[in-house]
Amino acid sequence: TPTRAPPAEIDGLPTVTLDELPPEALEELSLIESDGPFPFSKDGSTFQNREQLLPRKASGYYREYTVITPGEGDRGARRVVGGEEGELYYTDDHYASFARIWQP
Repeated sequence: TPTRAPPAEIDGLPTVTLDELPPEALEELSLIESDGPFPFSKDGSTFQNREQLLPRKASGYYREYTVITPGEGDRGARRVVGGEEGELYYTDDHYASFARIWQP
């Protein structure tokens, strides 16, 4: 059965497939789906979208989660940000850019 290819962009952001994400991001997505437990106390906290790169939503709409970076002594720069409607975004540069995670 052929699989539908992702669109190049969603919400004006490039898309990234699950196969393109690092394995640690897939682990974090699994934790998000099962509601934890999360490795960092800040996981699940409100993401403010101060950079205004994600679609504008009401305060509290987005939550952020740490994607562990091997070799980093702290939380590193990689995150998954989730919206209340189930949309997910990935950043590997601490919010300088985002890609919408394609969930067919």
